[in-house]
Amino acid sequence: MKGFKRKKFFSLLLTVFLLVAVISAGCAGDAGEESKDLPKIGIIQIVEHPSLNTIREEMLAELEASGYKDGENVIIDYQSAQGDATNLKTISQKFVADGYDLIIAIATPSAQAVVGETKDIPIIFSACTDPVGSGLVASMEKPGGNVTGTSDAVSAEKIMGLALEITPNIKTVGALYNAGEANSVSVINDLKAFAAANGLTVVEATVTNSSEVQQAAASLADKADAVFIPIDNTVASAMPIVAQVAKEAKLPVYVGADSMVADGGFATYGINYKILGRKTAHLAAQVLEGANPGDLPVVTIEEVEIYINQETAEAIGIDIPQAILEQANIF
Repeated sequence: MKGFKRKKFFSLLLTVFLLVAVISAGCAGDAGEESKDLPKIGIIQIVEHPSLNTIREEMLAELEASGYKDGENVIIDYQSAQGDATNLKTISQKFVADGYDLIIAIATPSAQAVVGETKDIPIIFSACTDPVGSGLVASMEKPGGNVTGTSDAVSAEKIMGLALEITPNIKTVGALYNAGEANSVSVINDLKAFAAANGLTVVEATVTNSSEVQQAAASLADKADAVFIPIDNTVASAMPIVAQVAKEAKLPVYVGADSMVADGGFATYGINYKILGRKTAHLAAQVLEGANPGDLPVVTIEEVEIYINQETAEAIGIDIPQAILEQANIF
């Protein structure tokens, strides 16, 4: 009798365990099905550097504030190409093959790679200096197709105007950039136009990857009175190296982005990349809510501010006019 009761007890216990396992499996299956139904967002970034990282971080925070939280009501897959064009293509193809609902491309090379892979999946680009010239959109007002985004266009004229205010004896400007980045070429063309109109000479040093930046920067130290760097992803990823070369040569480096000043560049008249990230999130939210990207105008940032690295100024021996200091953001 005791044996029968013991067997009955273990049989009941086994039944309970099996029931729990079935319920758990069912719940897990439901959760898995639910995650499959969530909108999938792919984020592709050409390389890790402060400007682009700031955009991504602010964008994600703003998306969450707008009700789009990773793992809860959207799935967000972030991939960095580590500065490699082949990786850009591979990541873009994977996002398209996996049928993502939205792709966010940070920086012009990323956007060009994704746009080349799909005409159907909505694409939002961010930090693309010249979207029309880069072939991303038909126009800023009416992008058309499946693409829109935000531009980080900066004025070479404004930056050089600031340069001549702070360092009026500039005669020769060294241009340091990657000639393979369409956004950089666009800004350098503006620099050349400004130089021609103001009696300045431009000497160029171009790179194809970040390992070449130090040598290129050093080559300009003997030729230029100041260096100009656009919002160039290749150079920006090696900005501390440029800053060190410039400090040793006592050479002012005027750059295209606030983060490049924070990384040791001397000064800029540029946009706030936190704002750019938020604006990118606003466009993404509109598309997730059903808007057609091609109908949404490309967003540009009108507000520009002065950014100066005081430590760099002291290292290269430049006194900044008080009137400029009073309106500048100081690093």
